Amino acid sequence: MEVRRARPEDLPSALALLEACGLTPSGVGDHFHTFWVACDGGRVVATAGLELYGQVALLRSVATEPAFRGQGLARRLCAQALGEAARLGVRHVYLLTETASGYFARHFGFQEVPRSELDPRLDPSEELRGACPDTARPMARSLDSIDDLRSFDGP
Repeated sequence: MEVRRARPEDLPSALALLEACGLTPSGVGDHFHTFWVACDGGRVVATAGLELYGQVALLRSVATEPAFRGQGLARRLCAQALGEAARLGVRHVYLLTETASGYFARHFGFQEVPRSELDPRLDPSEELRGACPDTARPMARSLDSIDDLRSFDGP
C-alpha cells in the first residue's frame, strides 16, 4: 500500500472513488494538488484533500473503498492533510459531513459548529456553494499551537 501526495494521473481514479462513496467530485480537480491518496497496485483506494484559503482550509473528500476500510488509511491521509495545513500556516480547518462527525471528533478533535460560524473565506468552495447537501454538519478545528503540527506528523 502506497500513501502519498496525489499526482495528476490519480485524478480519474480518485473521482471514481468519491462518486462510488457518494461524495461530490465538484471542485476536486481545482484542489487536487493538495490531496493525498492511498494506492493499491496503482489504483486509488482512499483519498483526503484540502481546499486552502489563506489561513483557513476545508478538509474534504475523505473516502476509502469498502474493501480497504478498517486499516487506518483515512486516518493516515487526514493526518497528512492536517499536518500540511499546519506547516502552511493554516489556523482553522473546517469540514462538512453527513455520517462521520464522531470519527472526526474522536480522531482529530473537530467540533460541530453552526453554518453561520464557517469562515467567509471558504465561500468560494463548491462544497459550500451547494455541491455538499445542506444536511451535512459543519465541523471546525483550530491548528493554533505547535503541538498540533507534531500530532499530525505521523501515520
